[in-house]
Order: sequence, then C-alpha cells, then structure tokens
Amino acid sequence: MLELAVLGLLAEQPLHGYELKKRLSETLGPLWGISFGSLYPALRRLEKTGAIEETTAGDEAATGPIVPTGSLSGDIAAARLRRRPRAPRRNRKAYRITDRGRALFAELLNAPEADDDRSFALKLSFCRYLDGPQRLAFLERRRAQLTQRLAPARRASGRTIDRYTRSLLEHRARTTQHDLEWLDQLIAEERAGEVDRNQGAASA
Repeated sequence: MLELAVLGLLAEQPLHGYELKKRLSETLGPLWGISFGSLYPALRRLEKTGAIEETTAGDEAATGPIVPTGSLSGDIAAARLRRRPRAPRRNRKAYRITDRGRALFAELLNAPEADDDRSFALKLSFCRYLDGPQRLAFLERRRAQLTQRLAPARRASGRTIDRYTRSLLEHRARTTQHDLEWLDQLIAEERAGEVDRNQGAASA
C-alpha cells in the first residue's frame, strides 16, 4: 500500500523526500508509522522498476519589495543590490512519476483483492483517478465485504455471551451498518452521475 500512496501523491506533482513523507503521514495517518526508513526503500523499489525517476528543483531566493530609505542614493544602492544575482541554493533531489508508474498506479488502484479498512480508505482518497464504472465497481466490492462482515455479529447475537462481548459485537455491527449506509449514498451518487454523463454524451 505504501507504493500505491507514493504513486498517487506523485501523480499530482513531483515531491521531495521530506515533503513526500509529510504528505504520506497526512494521507495514511499516524498508525502507518511512515518513516524515512520505510519510505526510501519503497522509493528505490519504484525507481528500480522505472515507475518513478529523480528530478532536481532549485530553490530560488524570493525577492521582496524594496523598502524606501528616504535617501535617493540609498534607494539606488538598495535597488542595485536587489538586482544582483544571488547564488542559488543547492538543488534538492525530488521524485516524479513516469508513464510506467502511472500504469502501475492504475493497476494497484484497480486491484480486486479484498481491502482492509486502511487500504480501502487509501484507495478512496485516490478514487478520482478511476473512471465512473471503475469507481462503481470499487464501491460495490466494498459494500459486499461489509455485508459479509455483518453476518458473524448477527449469528453471535443468538448465543449466550457476557455483556461486554455482546456490547463489542453490537458496536461493530452498528459501525458496519453506518458504513453501509454511507456507501449506499456514494453508490447512488455515482450511478446518478453516470446517468448524467451518458445523457450528456447522447445529446452531444
């Protein structure tokens, strides 16, 4: 999943290692424990397969407005200093996605394997890169998984269990049912959008 997250972020824009780590932590959340020790091996693997490549970006010094000094000669001297070229900072290595990387990203995003909660959330954050039918299939797969998850809780409700275990099972069932209702809404919106797109294409 780390490779999918890296490719998804680089599909938006090239990023330096530090910024990539920061964005990954925001996207994946603190429980993934993204560190440079896990990020850079993933980058090397992707680079080795040709999915990403290195690029460099110079950091140009910003030139702010000239503040008047009240002295004509002083203002002229300040203007000359501002126009004097400054040595650029050392170029920093950044990474960008390649055409092969975009193909791999699409393959990982469309992978039909059963998704756990974290991988589903990650794929959903990049769902905009899928077309309408792919998004709909992705959401319906998740709905089927959650429906199956409800079955054990319903079977357990008929057994004699202590109140703590029962409370836990009921909480899981309510959470899953809430997620199902949320998914039903997303699926309905996706289907409505697909109808609108088809009608627009037919009338064009």
